Amino acid sequence: MHKVSIKPQWTISDAKGQNLAPRLLELLSEVQGHGSLSGSCKKTGASYRHAWSLIRQGEAQLGMPLLNMERGKGSTLTPLAEKLVWAGHRISARLTPMLETLASELEGEIGRLLSAGGETLRVHASHGFAVEKLIQTLALSGTRVERKYVGSIEAVASLHEGACEIAGFHIPQGEFEDIAFKHYARWLVPKESRIIHVATRRQGFMVASGNPHKIYEAQDLTRKGIRFVNRQPSSGTRFLLECFLKKARIDPTLIAGYEQAEFTHAAVAAFVASGMADVGFGVETPARRFKLEFLPLATERYFLLCNQSDLERPHLQAVLKVLNGDEFQFAVNQLPGYTAAHCGQVSTIHEAFPELAAAKKF
Repeated sequence: MHKVSIKPQWTISDAKGQNLAPRLLELLSEVQGHGSLSGSCKKTGASYRHAWSLIRQGEAQLGMPLLNMERGKGSTLTPLAEKLVWAGHRISARLTPMLETLASELEGEIGRLLSAGGETLRVHASHGFAVEKLIQTLALSGTRVERKYVGSIEAVASLHEGACEIAGFHIPQGEFEDIAFKHYARWLVPKESRIIHVATRRQGFMVASGNPHKIYEAQDLTRKGIRFVNRQPSSGTRFLLECFLKKARIDPTLIAGYEQAEFTHAAVAAFVASGMADVGFGVETPARRFKLEFLPLATERYFLLCNQSDLERPHLQAVLKVLNGDEFQFAVNQLPGYTAAHCGQVSTIHEAFPELAAAKKF
């Protein structure tokens, strides 16, 4: 199986048309993570001398320093270098899912020409950490996967229309379960649809360390001066936030930045961590990775939706084998805010939502 890779890369050109070296941006990012230039060199494989040459060259091109050096205290980034590093994080978080989708589509097209047989598993889901791990594991096992990162609504609609074999979506537990189920109900067919459990995960506010703006509840988003970053309208995360806003009777137009939308949880976290927004709403994993504070508001179940008629096909059996494996479940349990609860369990809609079934909600 041939693998297509597309990686985002960016740079800055000075007045003479000379570009900052991509290696410099990589070094600065590692300094942020390791707190020293020597640690950055070990991570990137660059010699200390070459690293300093790149730093000096970059400072000359930009006309400002990039590193603060203190004997015995390592290295810290200047405000300019911090801005460059966070720009890189935001670019990667925003573009990587789209590029991975395009790469997957190209793999499928090329694979169909190079291989005479073999099924391809088409997965439509939002860019999530457990889903990403699942796709990586399937690819390593030899399963041909064509992924498309879309919002939860688009994913379940795609399955209903026959455009994929598996669709990822998530439904909160507790008070919003009923309304969330209704949100997807038009694409669920009780006799044919099957729910594959993947994980439970926490959703909440992402804020800067120490929560400097004292943001604790939905009403705080309307305060003057608070800048918010949202998810795209088709995402299940945005729908969950809308549930909280309706409960609190909050007009979304009163929230500064409500229409500022990112397509992944990681992009939201990077937006907040870079100082472009004061608060975002999403899962816990990227918040921790970007050293943000996380304020949990809801726990939800993440599912894969498929048709009962596909369950015995080899590619669906490969998915269930991965999900039921100790290695995958261990990896999911290591993700902050995630628990591999009932991972790999297949249920009918009635079994997955017994309380709604008892109340004859469907």
